[in-house]
Amino acid sequence: MTDRSEARVLDPLTDVTGLILAGGQGSRMGGRDKGLERLGGVALVDHVRARLAGNVAEVLISANRHLECYRTLVDHVVTDTEGGFQGPLMGIYSGLCAATTPWVLVVPCDTPLLPHDLVTRMAAGIGHHRIAVAHDGERWHPVVMLLERALAGDLFTALAAGERKVGRWIERHAWTCVDFSDCPGAFGNLNTEEDKRCLEARMHSKRRGGP
Repeated sequence: MTDRSEARVLDPLTDVTGLILAGGQGSRMGGRDKGLERLGGVALVDHVRARLAGNVAEVLISANRHLECYRTLVDHVVTDTEGGFQGPLMGIYSGLCAATTPWVLVVPCDTPLLPHDLVTRMAAGIGHHRIAVAHDGERWHPVVMLLERALAGDLFTALAAGERKVGRWIERHAWTCVDFSDCPGAFGNLNTEEDKRCLEARMHSKRRGGP
């Protein structure tokens, strides 16, 4: 029997698959594929992939269009098991089904400033929970989460019952927050052209040694 007093220890290089969610409609970007939007001359999804590559066993991209473009970045592109752009929970479910490791770290494609140590901190923070979610000190970010692949069956049941809210599904399980209050700006995402301008300005500031 496992000693429950000892914290679970994950080795991300063998235990964790990275899953980048890039399967949305991009409705607030005029229907454009957000993962392929350029930021500082680099596709958003590539900014995010750089946070995962070399830190997890494998990186998957959940996408529903421009599949050939995404396949140039990773070995395995996952499409939703059901069509119609059904939201991030469907992308997460499809990624859980495709993963071969016991844990999956989910991140959205439109958060290019994620912490470089995201993987290690999420793995260290899981404890005895089944899900860990990033928290920036003010709010949680449900689509930046580490979860057990074994939850795929429960997620399938929830989707079949019509559940589409990520946060509501998470709260059905033993979950915890991982503190990233030291870098709250790391979770800024791109939904509009104004967001894009703001993120580009922040990236330029970081290159110049700004906060």
